[in-house]
Amino acid sequence: MSDQLRPRSNGSQNLKTVARHGRLKKSNAAVTVAKFLAGSLAVVLVSGFSVGAIAAYDVAASVQPSVHLANETDGPVPSIGAIDGGVNMLIVGSDSRVGQDAAFGPEDSTGDLNDVTMLLHISEDHSNASVISFPRDLFVPIPSCPDPDGGSFPAMSSQKINTTLTYGGLACTVLTVEKLTGLSIPFAAEAQFSGVMAMSSAVGGVPVCVASRIEDEYTGTFLDPGEHMLAGYDALQFLRTRHGVGDGGDLTRINNQQLFMSSLVRTIKSADTLSDPAKVYALAKAVTGNMRLSDSLNSVTTLASIAVALKDIDLDQVVFAQVPTGSTTGGVKAVQPAFDNLFEAVAADQPLALSGTTGRGTVADPNALVEAAPAPAATTDPIATDVPAATDAPVATEAPGVVLSESVTGQTASDYTCSRGRTLENQ
Repeated sequence: MSDQLRPRSNGSQNLKTVARHGRLKKSNAAVTVAKFLAGSLAVVLVSGFSVGAIAAYDVAASVQPSVHLANETDGPVPSIGAIDGGVNMLIVGSDSRVGQDAAFGPEDSTGDLNDVTMLLHISEDHSNASVISFPRDLFVPIPSCPDPDGGSFPAMSSQKINTTLTYGGLACTVLTVEKLTGLSIPFAAEAQFSGVMAMSSAVGGVPVCVASRIEDEYTGTFLDPGEHMLAGYDALQFLRTRHGVGDGGDLTRINNQQLFMSSLVRTIKSADTLSDPAKVYALAKAVTGNMRLSDSLNSVTTLASIAVALKDIDLDQVVFAQVPTGSTTGGVKAVQPAFDNLFEAVAADQPLALSGTTGRGTVADPNALVEAAPAPAATTDPIATDVPAATDAPVATEAPGVVLSESVTGQTASDYTCSRGRTLENQ
């Protein structure tokens, strides 16, 4: 079988939109309003758990064609209420410039790569959730994937995971992660740059802490030490910056993204946004049109059911983790047995407990740690302009469950961290 990456046809994809709304029974006005608001709530909650996939769903109807996954079968749409059992959802962020602002570059400048790939898992009892990030340069086997134009693409023994979107679309990315992890993933979503901008603006900005100056000429990101409220284009560029944080690599950029996601979740929960239907609806509408959903997600009630399962989970029970990897020629590879142990815990529906650091792209927020004082701070000084490379933020997780290897970096939504900046002179 060929290991050469074969791009998709440039022809249009005639994906059939599943009219799930047509199967819903008519209801009275009160129930209709409840479903409408629950759909809006679903959008906001799901988006709060992903940076590359800010939820983009019109609560009245689908705005883009849905994507059929290989393991999907037609079935009844769930009623409003917490979804039965656990949830596995793959969320990818596409770097495609098609239809995006010219500031991101020419439409054909990068192709269509899933530079953000995350797995959201909600436990069966809805007591905890995890968001697991896969580095874009992770070499993985790609199974035979259906061609959206008919037929199938051949399997490949080893390619970077971020090529799967180009190779066979969202369904191929899902199949690849299923084979890699041994999990069944019935839900998936794909978003682009504009969704991140819309969501961060809709919540009035997301506060981020910078420990040492960030300088990145590639994204135009220049931030001094301290706290910054980022929204729109500035928020997007903060998430895209690689050269300006940590060691300049993709792994430390993921640390920075996890910092942002944690702050976004806290922002949504702490601002009473979810108790205000008008704000919830505004947030939902702000991101309409920025996401493609799998057939299984293409209904208001399904999104609402997932949202209900998420909304009462405590911040310290929302774990952001990066899969353990080691260097290899041209990219990274999974580190065993830590990699398999991580997904065995997910498959067994066990809560995840971190034992490592937040990674080399972030440090503990010394001010937050002084207030809470549950664990030793990475530094007891106020936010400094020069943070030593050895001060990765410690993670103090006392929740029951499977304690992951120290090689698994990450943080919970309740952990306050700061970006470890990188100046031009160090690049």
